[in-house]
Amino acid sequence: MDVILLERVEKLGRIGDVVRVKPGYARNFLLPRGKALRATEANRAKFEAQRAQLEEENAKRRAHAEAEARAIDGATFVLIRQASNAGALYGSVAARDLAEALAAIGHKVARQAIVLDRPIKTLGLHAVKVVLHPEVAVTVTANVARSPEEAELQAKGIDVTALDREEEAASGDAMVEAPAGGEAAPEA
Repeated sequence: MDVILLERVEKLGRIGDVVRVKPGYARNFLLPRGKALRATEANRAKFEAQRAQLEEENAKRRAHAEAEARAIDGATFVLIRQASNAGALYGSVAARDLAEALAAIGHKVARQAIVLDRPIKTLGLHAVKVVLHPEVAVTVTANVARSPEEAELQAKGIDVTALDREEEAASGDAMVEAPAGGEAAPEA
């Protein structure tokens, strides 16, 4: 199916491009969200009549997104979650959680603007892509930790899961050195 793009769509094209897409993609995503029109002669004429207005509106939205991007770019925020000693979270961090954390530090971002390839399921610093406009994307850092103290250590570059393994090894060695029965058995 041929469609006329009304805005830039990543990996597809820019405003005004006529592209061939699968019918389901057009029907279920592009057309309902107002990102494209069917490429009929009537729609082509309609698009050409509105082209200047669409490009002007897009430029305004892009300028607003760029201003927002300058404020958000490189932001770091902390998410406190329960996790095992190995660093695996009991649950996961999704786009909704990240949007709420960004709002808490003063950056209102739509959940749909946060791009996660997969949910975050481990402790540590995670780079997260935020797409504010089809042409404007920034990266923020999510510091997922078990406590604020661990978050500070992770921010300094210290691997808290490695510290946990060292503590477990040290406590395991101490248990091996202690006698199991208490007093030594008398020799005969």
